[in-house]
Amino acid sequence: MKKTFTLITILIYLLPQNVKAQNNGAIAAAGALVTIGAGIAAVKQMEERAELTATQWVLSNNPELTSFSLKTLSFDGKKLKDMSLTSVITYKIQEFTPTDKPELDGKKQVLFGFTSQGWISQNGINFDKVRWFLIDEEEWMNMMVSYVKVSSSENNEETLVNTLKNGKVVNKGVKVKSKLVIPFYKLKGDMYVVTDYSNDMKLVYNERSLGILLKETRNLVQMGRGDIIEIHDFFFEK
Repeated sequence: MKKTFTLITILIYLLPQNVKAQNNGAIAAAGALVTIGAGIAAVKQMEERAELTATQWVLSNNPELTSFSLKTLSFDGKKLKDMSLTSVITYKIQEFTPTDKPELDGKKQVLFGFTSQGWISQNGINFDKVRWFLIDEEEWMNMMVSYVKVSSSENNEETLVNTLKNGKVVNKGVKVKSKLVIPFYKLKGDMYVVTDYSNDMKLVYNERSLGILLKETRNLVQMGRGDIIEIHDFFFEK
């Protein structure tokens, strides 16, 4: 009888504590969901504002573009804490002929927005810290040829153009289908190879990334292989 009384006493003491702990856990989980939801909403808001600004830049600086689609590559799957570390925001642009249910079958271009430190803060996006560059298929190919030249021992431009049109840039070099046709130099993480590409930028080869040094701002921005592959596929995928 004494043992039974002791067991009941213990249960009476524990049950409210468990309920309280569960309630606290539920409140914490709800708070986490609210935080996640707020983060997702903030990124979405930034995406919409950045897309509006990109569209305004295109309309102001390229009046010949009268019917086009503009789609972001940069914000997909990004978390709020990752956005401040983003060094380039990218948009795919393709022209079309206005009609009922038009198809995107016109000229393709890519708009780069190169960012500087502090472009995102608690006050939102500071677009004074973004430099815009619009490039077409030919310019992208020129950039890739220069980049692969500085990243490998291949210097024949005709070979480079043909290989790049049929392949894609990966971590180890340029692949055509599954074959590594142009291998990149194997560098340590603190090694860089540089080429003076244009009046606006230098291209930098470093392990696993394409670096772009903007001469105006002296900022070095990096593009990951995934972004390079996606842009290359956009221009040349058959």
